[in-house]
Amino acid sequence: MSAPSAPKNTPRVTEREARQVAEAAREQDWHKPSFAKGLFLGRFRLDLIHPHPLPPADDVRRGEAFLARLREFCETRIDGALIEREARIPDEVIRGLKELGALGMKIDPKYGGLGLTQVYYNKALALVGSVSPAIGALLSAHQSIGVPQPLKLFGSQEQKDVFLPRLARTDISAFLLTEPDVGSDPARLATSAVPDGPDYVLDGVKLWTTNGVVADLLVVMARVPKSEGHKGGITAFVVEADSPGITVEHRNAFMGLRGLENGVTRFHQVRVPAANRIGPEGAGLKIALTTLNTGRLSLPAMCVGAGKWCLKIAREWSAAREQWGRPVARHEAVGAKISFIAATTFALEAVVDLSSQMADENRNDIRIEAALAKLYGSEMGCLMADELVQIRGGRGFETADSLAARGERAVAAEQLLRDLRINRIFEGSTEIMHLMIAREAVDAHLKVAGDIIDPDKPLSAKAKAGANAAGFYARWLPRLVAGPGQLPRTYAEFNPPGHPDLSAHLRYVERASRKLARSTFYAMSRWQGRMETKQGFLGRIVDIGAELFAMSAACVRAELLRSSDDHGREAYRLADVFCHQSRVRVEELFTRLWSNTDDLDRHLVDGILSGAYTWLEDGVVDPSGEGPWIADATPGPSARENVHRTIG
Repeated sequence: MSAPSAPKNTPRVTEREARQVAEAAREQDWHKPSFAKGLFLGRFRLDLIHPHPLPPADDVRRGEAFLARLREFCETRIDGALIEREARIPDEVIRGLKELGALGMKIDPKYGGLGLTQVYYNKALALVGSVSPAIGALLSAHQSIGVPQPLKLFGSQEQKDVFLPRLARTDISAFLLTEPDVGSDPARLATSAVPDGPDYVLDGVKLWTTNGVVADLLVVMARVPKSEGHKGGITAFVVEADSPGITVEHRNAFMGLRGLENGVTRFHQVRVPAANRIGPEGAGLKIALTTLNTGRLSLPAMCVGAGKWCLKIAREWSAAREQWGRPVARHEAVGAKISFIAATTFALEAVVDLSSQMADENRNDIRIEAALAKLYGSEMGCLMADELVQIRGGRGFETADSLAARGERAVAAEQLLRDLRINRIFEGSTEIMHLMIAREAVDAHLKVAGDIIDPDKPLSAKAKAGANAAGFYARWLPRLVAGPGQLPRTYAEFNPPGHPDLSAHLRYVERASRKLARSTFYAMSRWQGRMETKQGFLGRIVDIGAELFAMSAACVRAELLRSSDDHGREAYRLADVFCHQSRVRVEELFTRLWSNTDDLDRHLVDGILSGAYTWLEDGVVDPSGEGPWIADATPGPSARENVHRTIG
C-alpha cells in the first residue's frame, strides 16, 4: 500500500479561495512612485532613475572596507572545490564568517551588525558566491529571508533587543514556509500553531528549509485556528531551533549547491512563547511577501557575480583555444556568445545596483523592480552559464576535478550551470514571478475596473465601476498615442560626442512602454475575467517589462560611468550592444503576444492528461523508484534521527 500523497490535515481550498488568500497578503496601496510599474502603464518616468542615485560617502567607505576583508577571507580561507566534493561547508569556514561579521551585514551596528547598505550587501554576496555559491546561499538565506529581515521590518523592540545581537555574530537563521504539499499556494498551509495559555503549540512539517540543518533560530509560518480572542490565520513566529519537539529528519541533496544545509523539519508539540510571534495573528504572509521585496535582490546579485566569472573564463579560454588557424573567439558563432555574456552581465549589474540603491534611499516603491531583477537575473544567469559550457565544449561538460587530474585548469563550468539552475525556482519560480508581477502591473486597471469583470459582484457595483473606469480610461488612453519617444532629440544627454547613441534606445523604451500598456488594455478588454488564465500572455507581458527595465538601467549606468570618467566609453558600448540585443527579444515577445501556440498547447495537454497519448511513452523503461509523489507529512512525533548540527 502506498503512503498518502499529502498531509491529512492540509486544508482543502478552491482556486478562488486560494487567490483570495494571496490577494489579502499583498500590499494593497502604492504610497511611493515606481519606475517599473510606470513601464507597464505606458509611463516612462526616467526622472525616477536618472541621474543614477549614489550612496553616501560613508556608506561607500564602510562597504569597501568590508569587501576588502571579505575578499581576503575568500582567497585564503574558502576552498570552493572542497565544499563541492564533500557537499558541506566546513565548520571552521562558518566560524570565520561569524568572526568577520558576515552574519550581520544588514543588521544595525547598535545590535552588533555591520549596517551595510543593500548595495554593498549585494556586492558581498556576489563576491562570496563566486568562490562558493553554497556560502552565498547560506548568508542570503540567513539575512535576506531569515529572522533578521522580518524582525527589522515587523519585530517589536523587545524582539530586536533579544535576537538581533545573536543573529549579527553567532546564530544562523532559516525561513520555514514551504511544506511537502504546499509551495506557492499558501492557502493550503497545514502547519498549525494552537494557542495554549502564554504559548502557541506548533505541529507540522516544513520542506526545503535552507539553513535549517544548522540553524539556531527559525522564522516559521504556521496557521493559528480562529477562536475566541484569536483572529487566527497564517502567522510568523521566531522559534529556537533546539526546542523540544523539533527534528531535522533529513538533509536534502541537490544537483547543485551541494554544500547547502537544506532539510526537512518536523514540529511536534513545540511550545513557542507568544512573545516570539512577529506581528499580529494572520499577518504571516504579508510579512513574508514584504520581506521578499528587497530580499529577492540577493539572488540576482549572485547571478551578477556568476556573469562576471563567465566573462573572465570565456575571454581567457577563447583567446587561447585555436580552431582553423585562429582563436575561437574570432569565429562569429563563439564571439556572439561572448558578446551576449558581456552585455548581459553589464545590464544585470545595472539592474541590481539601481534597484538596491533605490531600496537604500526608500524614495520609490521597488516591489516590481526587485521582482523583475530576480526574474531577469535568474533566467539570464542560467543562459550565460549554459553559453559558457558551450564555449568550453567538452571541457565545459567535464568536472573541474577531472580537468585538474589530467593536467588542465580546473574550470568548474558545469558546476556553475548546476548551481545556478535553482535560482529559477528559489524564492518564487519563474512562472510564479510572472503571475505575481503581472498582478502588480495590472493593479491600476483592477482598481478601477475590477468589479466589472468580477462575477461575484452585483450589478450596482459593476455600474459604479463602469463609471469610474470610463473616467480613468478617458484620461489614460490618449496618453498612449504619442510621447517623447517619437521626438528625435529626446534624451539628448545620452548621445554625447564620440559615444554610441543611447538616446535612441531610451526613445525605443518609451515607445515600447506605451505599446505594452496598449497591449495589456486590449487583452483585458478581450478576455476580461479570463485574463488571469492567460498565463502565457501575462508571462510575455512581464518579460517585455523586464527587458525595458534592463535597457533603462543599462543606459543610466553607462551615463553615470561616463560622467564620473570610469570606463565610460566602454560602458556606453556595452549598453549599446545590450540594448540592441534586448530590442530583438522585445520585438519577438510583442509578436508572440498574439501569434503563439497557447490554445493548441492547452488542448494537447487536456488530451495528455486524459491518457490519449500514453502510447507515445512506449519503448522505454522508467528507472524511477517506488513511493508516493508527495511524502506523507501528517503531524505527529518523529520516527527519524535528528540530523541537526550546531556550529559553535
